[in-house]
Amino acid sequence: MKFLRNLMDKQAPLFKKGGKLEFFYPLFEAIDTFNFTPGKVTSGAPHVRDAIDLKRLMFTVVIALVPCMFVGVWNVGYQANAALAAGMTPEGWRGALIGALGIGFNPNNLFACLVHGALYFIPVLVVAFTVGGGIEVFVAMIKKHEVNEGFFVTGFLIPCILPPTIPLWQVALATAFGVVIGKEIFGGTGMNIFNPALVTRAFLYFAYPAQNSGDKVWVAVSPEQAMDGFSGATLLARVAEANPETAENAYAVAINGLVVNGKPVTWMDAFLGWIPGSMGETSTLACLIGAALLIITGVASWRVMVAMIGGCLAMTLLLNFADSKTNEMMNLPFQWHFVVGAFAFGMVFMATEPVTGAYTQSGKFVYGAGIGIMTALIRTVNPAFPEGVMLAILFMNILAPLIDYVVVARNINRRVARSAV
Repeated sequence: MKFLRNLMDKQAPLFKKGGKLEFFYPLFEAIDTFNFTPGKVTSGAPHVRDAIDLKRLMFTVVIALVPCMFVGVWNVGYQANAALAAGMTPEGWRGALIGALGIGFNPNNLFACLVHGALYFIPVLVVAFTVGGGIEVFVAMIKKHEVNEGFFVTGFLIPCILPPTIPLWQVALATAFGVVIGKEIFGGTGMNIFNPALVTRAFLYFAYPAQNSGDKVWVAVSPEQAMDGFSGATLLARVAEANPETAENAYAVAINGLVVNGKPVTWMDAFLGWIPGSMGETSTLACLIGAALLIITGVASWRVMVAMIGGCLAMTLLLNFADSKTNEMMNLPFQWHFVVGAFAFGMVFMATEPVTGAYTQSGKFVYGAGIGIMTALIRTVNPAFPEGVMLAILFMNILAPLIDYVVVARNINRRVARSAV
């Protein structure tokens, strides 16, 4: 590292003001700060010296994402291997590569599942970072300011919220849309009103619904390779399509009808993440491990998480009490809402994003509760979109400034009333 530090220091004059490569200073600075701590530090009063900065905050979030990514990569490989081991033909270059390496498609082999899953996850990760990071550097060079670390977390979030079969060209297009429209047009990191990763996901869902919804995109096998007892549909999609007129508790019939690797899916399977879904969202347990780290380090607000759970719980119980005879999603028990879809992942890594959420302490409770309530409503009331976390967070992103305004205004009014003569 000392050799690299000396090399960077020798090249620095070329990139600083007046140097031949001044235009590329943001790129040089990004590489420098990625590998080393900033050389400039504050000293003396009135500055507060703290070990945490934006880069370390972003690294903390990425570390919290590691359990989700690990389980997600394994699950993608597991789902695919479970189908392939049952007699299906390996798909494309990935299958050929695994066959050439002699790894095999055993769903009970951890290494085989990790390798197979990584062949889907890593290409999406690389494309997201290449496109998004390239745009960030280009914009920084145009504006002549340093590259922010804002996309560092977004680049890891994007693969986690996408299905394994997503075409890479769509990942590139959506990432560019999410970075430019979701962040840069507002002024960049710290000024955006929407979560860029969710803007990316929303763009894909509405622009290319066939590749981001339905019953074939959530498991890494070819669409032609359908088989009895295995489906790429998510649990939410199965419940939404259930017909309450054909069976009592149709949601249970729909969920229990999903068989993976010869076994019906249980609530614990959904909690652990052994179900079809986006590449990093399926495991509630992994999300909770990440949540613990973010809360302990103070990076994420527990208020938003608790309020989101409370809001979803209250609305779900209210819908269960209605006992609908025509909409089986209204009868889905509250414990299932917390382990299916993207609820846990959205609660931990999306709703708690500090830039787009509420800043005030009491406002965070309102903000989180609003997301939880809207998630349950969208899942049940909108038959065309069984997952509601993405839209709920984006909608509350819009309301977050208004929530903070009301909270601050009320505090000012109370103080005026106390100090009135």
